[in-house]
Amino acid sequence: MPPVVYRVTQLLSSLVEPLPIGTNLGLFHLLWMLNSGRLLESRGAVIPGLAALGLTPPAVRRAWAALAYGDWETARLVTHWQQQVQAEGRWQPQQHGGYRPVACDLVGFFRPRLQGCATTHYHPAAGKALPAIPLGIAARVGGVGEQRLAIPCLLLRADPQEPSEAALQGRLLTATGQALAEQEVLVCDAGFPLTQVLAAGVPRFLVRGAKNFTARRAHLPEYQGKGRPHAYGNVVRPLPRTYKGRTISATPFDREETWQEGGCILKAYFWERLVARDGKPGDPTFTCIVIHEPRSPEPLLVLTNLTISGAVARALYQHRWPIEQVPLVGKQMLGVQRQYLFAPESRQRLPELALLSSSILSYAAATSPAIPTGFWDLSPRPTAGRLRRVLSRVSFSDLGALPARIREKASPTAHLPKGVAAHRRQKQGTPSREPIPLAA
Repeated sequence: MPPVVYRVTQLLSSLVEPLPIGTNLGLFHLLWMLNSGRLLESRGAVIPGLAALGLTPPAVRRAWAALAYGDWETARLVTHWQQQVQAEGRWQPQQHGGYRPVACDLVGFFRPRLQGCATTHYHPAAGKALPAIPLGIAARVGGVGEQRLAIPCLLLRADPQEPSEAALQGRLLTATGQALAEQEVLVCDAGFPLTQVLAAGVPRFLVRGAKNFTARRAHLPEYQGKGRPHAYGNVVRPLPRTYKGRTISATPFDREETWQEGGCILKAYFWERLVARDGKPGDPTFTCIVIHEPRSPEPLLVLTNLTISGAVARALYQHRWPIEQVPLVGKQMLGVQRQYLFAPESRQRLPELALLSSSILSYAAATSPAIPTGFWDLSPRPTAGRLRRVLSRVSFSDLGALPARIREKASPTAHLPKGVAAHRRQKQGTPSREPIPLAA
């Protein structure tokens, strides 16, 4: 058996071992099913996927019960996984200009046929929002050797009392801003409006802006002696735009930088001490940076409250992309883009476990020797897909003994009802059907 199989077993065992006895065994079976791609083979059906591992029917039921109402929380698993990665010392955070990027994004697991689904997520192919289970994810971006990896540090589900996507974005920004360590900076794309970032009070951020972005100066223009005094600063438009056939020119920049990278000359233009379009002097200020690269058809417009150069801003924003690999592996390679779960807790837990399993699989692949798919794979790379193919050919019975604490819980069940009496339901208010004793 390849050594990487024992490597994955050790990572999963260390992750679930602190959980309650019995629950940790069921969760180990679930994580192994996800990492080995059994859910992809069963087209999203959890029980057939567990059975495909070679588990006995009672073990399948216990794993299903651990998913539905087991005593565990995803937040604790994410924290434990992050600590486990940092303790090994193989993953190192990316750093530019003294700042380490922390990317955040929203992930939607679409459920178009789910009845009573109050949450939605935008689907690009449909061109509209569809019923989905949205999750907010934040990850610290680093690398193992030359391979970049995002390690999740926060998974956030939508609030049932406020299920809108904007509310989830606000809660994600607030939680991520509070979790930022010293010298860490939040990096996100244009899907997170600047007004939300400022309202969340994120201490350090780098956000991409829209092409038609506008802001205002943080100081008022000089009073000309006529009319009402100005209450807002002058409008700043970093990029020109066309409106009704006429071109609106860009606002002159405050300063510029030029540097060489990869044989190309790049330029960055800065507009400093700005406030939001509806902001006034005294509001939090930020800097707008427009970076022109000859190989890119459109300039990169980013907004930040840091004092950094254009080269550092571009490098930090490029480290936002590794977070896209986490849902990509979880949906396409592990098969969680299709799922058949309807209980309120289960349909939230499975997507969370999918994102966590995606990180585990990618990290295990990056820290292990690359395994070729076949004789044609002359230059294999340590990717999650190649590792998943190896795990899919492993029988669960060949893994050997697990740590002593990961075992079935021997609970007494003699006092519990069996058979039909164990699952018979009774409506509230319905009188008992016990026999009425006859009068003496």
